Amino acid sequence: MEKKTILSGIQATGNLTLGNYLGAIHNWIKMQEEYDCYYMIADLHSLTVRNDPETLRKRALRVLAIYVASGLDPEKNTIFLQSQVDAHVKLNWILNCYTYMGELNRMTQFKDKSAKHADNINSGLFTYPVLMASDILVYNADLVPVGEDQKQHLEITRDIAERFNTIYGETFIIPEPFIAKQGARIMGLQEPTAKMSKSTTNLNDVIFLNDSPDEIRKKLKKAVTDSENCVRYDKENKPGVSNLMTIYGLIEGKTMEKIETEFAGKGYGDFKNATAESIIKKLQPLQKKYYDLLENPDKLKEIYEKGAKKARERADKIVNEVYRKVGLIIGE
Repeated sequence: MEKKTILSGIQATGNLTLGNYLGAIHNWIKMQEEYDCYYMIADLHSLTVRNDPETLRKRALRVLAIYVASGLDPEKNTIFLQSQVDAHVKLNWILNCYTYMGELNRMTQFKDKSAKHADNINSGLFTYPVLMASDILVYNADLVPVGEDQKQHLEITRDIAERFNTIYGETFIIPEPFIAKQGARIMGLQEPTAKMSKSTTNLNDVIFLNDSPDEIRKKLKKAVTDSENCVRYDKENKPGVSNLMTIYGLIEGKTMEKIETEFAGKGYGDFKNATAESIIKKLQPLQKKYYDLLENPDKLKEIYEKGAKKARERADKIVNEVYRKVGLIIGE
């Protein structure tokens, strides 16, 4: 039986966080045996904000190193830099011509990012969802791991694909969302009602994957909780504690009920300490492999070149089919 295809990626901006790991990469690792997985470093998407060129290149390689250090096997997954597969950009222009302004105007993430970057509201930020649709459709992905904040982008991808299929006949698979039952959205330590973000200016709100043990302990001690001093899962009334329980549960493989029993009669200090040590233990082998890979740029180059070659082989076939259907002449 042919494996279903999965496509996902993370932008090459900022340092990756525990939220990126538990909310995305941690789940990707579980998929690599069952699915045909394409995992990109979304460096083209990173251009909607201003970047120092050399910093962007370094961050792209760091994201790649995190992927591999986390347990994504380059032999089992296609791991590549988005910018090294021209088919993404080729399909992007064509799909722009099949996407309506009204659809893009409804994208809430454009409104949110415009508010944060009022001095740089560029057209790339506006048409970002079309490039995301191209990322997905250029591999005819069956499934896309998405958090709640990305569901709208997948919906417009489905609309674009269905529109194209209606006009030109069956071309694109209509992708379905793959949403993890737990951990799809890890929240901030200081603002537990908002997603943990690598672009935050409050460093105590986020745990970076390269944080030292002391930094992790200090951040956990400062994490927002409540006055009840009882380890109980209640996302609505106890968002801070519930978020820490989610983190602890994902790392230790424990249900919320088991965690409540484990810390019955104990206060937040004990729970925060246990959570910090759990995170440190989980990240230590990842960090070691991560720094080893950064010291071996030839190995990283081998991984991304091999991944791009494999990605191009599949993506080019789909773009050529699209070119034929819309009436373009395919070059040699």
